[in-house]
Amino acid sequence: PERARVVAGEPATIGALRARFTSETTGGDAAAFGEFVSRQAWIACDRAARAIIGDRYKVPRLVAQQLTTSADFRAKVDELAGRLGRPSDEVMDDAERCLAEVATVQSPLASAAYRLALSPMHRNAWTVEVDSGSLERLRELNRTSALVFMPSHRSYVDPLVLGDILHAHDFPPNHLLGGDNMSFFPIGLIARRAGVIFIRRNFGDDQIYKLAIREMLAHIVSKRFNLEWYIEGGRSRTGKLRPPRYGLLSYLVRAIEGGRSDDIQLVPVSFVYDRLQELSAITAEEGGAAKGKEGIGWLIDYIRSQRRNIGTARVTFGEPFSLRAALEEAGDGPARLEKVAFGICEGINRVTPVTGGSLVTFALLGATERALTFEEVERVIAPLLDYAERRGLPGPLEELRYAPALRRALDVLCEAGVATCFDGGSEPVWSIPPGAHHPAAFYRNAAIHWFVNRALVELALVGLGDRPVGGEALDTAWEDALGLRDLIKFEFFFATKARFLEELQEELALLGVEVGEQDPPRADEVLARADELLANRVLRSFLDAQLVVARELAGRDPRTAWDRDGFIKCCLGMGRQQLLQGRIRSPDSVSKELYTAAAQLAANRDLVDPGREELGTRRCAFLAEIESVVERLERIRVLEEASVEEVLRADGHTR
Repeated sequence: PERARVVAGEPATIGALRARFTSETTGGDAAAFGEFVSRQAWIACDRAARAIIGDRYKVPRLVAQQLTTSADFRAKVDELAGRLGRPSDEVMDDAERCLAEVATVQSPLASAAYRLALSPMHRNAWTVEVDSGSLERLRELNRTSALVFMPSHRSYVDPLVLGDILHAHDFPPNHLLGGDNMSFFPIGLIARRAGVIFIRRNFGDDQIYKLAIREMLAHIVSKRFNLEWYIEGGRSRTGKLRPPRYGLLSYLVRAIEGGRSDDIQLVPVSFVYDRLQELSAITAEEGGAAKGKEGIGWLIDYIRSQRRNIGTARVTFGEPFSLRAALEEAGDGPARLEKVAFGICEGINRVTPVTGGSLVTFALLGATERALTFEEVERVIAPLLDYAERRGLPGPLEELRYAPALRRALDVLCEAGVATCFDGGSEPVWSIPPGAHHPAAFYRNAAIHWFVNRALVELALVGLGDRPVGGEALDTAWEDALGLRDLIKFEFFFATKARFLEELQEELALLGVEVGEQDPPRADEVLARADELLANRVLRSFLDAQLVVARELAGRDPRTAWDRDGFIKCCLGMGRQQLLQGRIRSPDSVSKELYTAAAQLAANRDLVDPGREELGTRRCAFLAEIESVVERLERIRVLEEASVEEVLRADGHTR
């Protein structure tokens, strides 16, 4: 008996309840009023219980019922019925079916069962590291505002890892929006009772379904319940962030503008794993293999693969920001939503750490066709660590200056099959084995965004040749950098133009050049004396993919109809051929994701839809532009290889 507590919810008079019933619903008879009173009683009891058991058990009740009985929802159904030219009752029936399709409930028991039942998918696989201080600040913010967690998407288990972290820190369970590909038995059965909203992968033009999703999200945030979804729309295929999807974000914007919520706090979240068992399937799909179907057999195999610890999972929470303030800052115009989405992605990137795995793969992928001894790995990584330290980049970097931590990073990569160690000679040597360039690039790309601006500065300096880095020449370099940024705008996220130029000046200062100095050095001298050159290793994959796409477009009849899927498939074949011929250098550039982004760039320049002969001329100009940038990368590669060779020969250590 001493473990049981009886709590009483806040009382209300019949008159007050009837007034609320009239204002919030479409009204009705005594039975409808009785159901309304019952719902209010559940809510009052929940609020009273949370004062005792904590916020982690804050769960919504009867969401679908509250929506379908509200006057506001009925008015929107009537308005949509008018636009569709259908009877309101018929549209309401369809809307109720759509709500039933996505309906979710939450209870403490179901949430606990969900965590327990699916824990074998992740709990043994990683040691989770998280910044508890940031969670304290978020919990305080959550007392007055709904939080929308927007993580990067690396693994199937991201939501489970995040759910465990939030539960351990006394947060209420999120409403998770997930793809209906994961709604199979038994996951779907349990998850729907633990707050997971399974939505269609493609809404198409189903206006009733869109209304149901939009109103459910608005209702959830209006009641200050938390949401979670993955803005990339799917797991990363290359290790870096994918372009954001805007649909669900637009529904939150409508909730703000429609007065359903005063404000919503968006929380960027970064996931970085030392190792991912599912990476082999991801990289196979990037090479053109069909995606496997999730189901009970897949689940069993996945759990089996996660039975032992394979490293660390780092979960980092970015600075939350107000959606209302972000909209005001973005201003009006067609790019408004895009600016908010890019702000979320930039927030994720800002807290994504540089890890041992990302730096070691960065170094090994740059050691073209050669293996490195342990001492050589140390020597090649040292300038990268110096650069990261000067930049103040986040991550466990200092420990990589010590042999045990660096050796652990190499061992993890070898266990994953990403690197190989040959120890049959005088000393062990490490390299990226044939066929492992895609997974190696995945780990490298987790931190590659930190090096993109430096790569653009190096390319701009190559463009200056032997001219001094100052005055009009420097202005030319910055214009050149803006043009280069435009080439990779579908791959990376950049600051505003003004801030971007400031960042380039900061990178130039790290190369020993201060803007405005009286006697600036020549551009080629700056590159020659640099401790590290990064552009070829950072950008080669993306430019090689663009080169394949540009060559394929330039070789096509401009009157040929555009078939994107067929074109990407053709590029996969041509990319493999050109790699074998030595016409491109980067094996990981042969990728559906990279070709899709390159085709998007071409479409942005109006180069894909069929046209007259002038289209062929513009396609050839596009190819020439890509070729000129690749030529600059080649010049940097030669300088970089000479620099690495010099590092490896230091103190008499020669190959």
